[in-house]
Amino acid sequence: MNRRLVALLVPVLLAVAGCTAGAEEKEPGPTDRQKAAASRPSPFQDCSALGTPRASAAPAAPSGGGGQALPELTLNCFTGGAPVALRDLRGPAVVNVWASWCPPCRKELPAFQRLSERAAGKLQVVGVNNQDGREAAQAIGEDFGVRFPVLVDQGERLKRELNRKAIPLTVFVDGQGRIRHVDSSGALDDARLADLVRQHLGVTVPA
Repeated sequence: MNRRLVALLVPVLLAVAGCTAGAEEKEPGPTDRQKAAASRPSPFQDCSALGTPRASAAPAAPSGGGGQALPELTLNCFTGGAPVALRDLRGPAVVNVWASWCPPCRKELPAFQRLSERAAGKLQVVGVNNQDGREAAQAIGEDFGVRFPVLVDQGERLKRELNRKAIPLTVFVDGQGRIRHVDSSGALDDARLADLVRQHLGVTVPA
């Protein structure tokens, strides 16, 4: 009787021991990955200068006048530091709303990085990372060489304020901090982006 009981218990004990070992050897959870990403230097610039007007002085708004003010939202900077009130953003500026899981966003991000380099001193390029994971967003910045400042909008608040349902979105902000145009046509290339900047902000971008 005792032998039979032992024979029945041995497989059960071995199974329990196997489950415990498996639990100890499981893959790192999201918290571990997030910590690993946070330990790497951010590829993006800090946001400390976003409320500072461009040195070249804002050009006159293109014909048509008007334009709505930026929404009253305050967003955290990807690199930390003080949160940024969008109403304090001084243009001319191009604000690109993107996410790592959005294929057209990934396609156009290098063009925005090139715009930030070609138009340095004339306008500022700002990213708004929308409902994304920190590790994934950082990896995009590292892989695509994106260096301009990035704000974080996990709640998709800017998209809702603009009454838009999809990304990418690109917001063109004039020298008075007013929205001149919101583009949602899909991935923008260098030529189309330069055309939109010239048309809505009156800024000519070098080729």
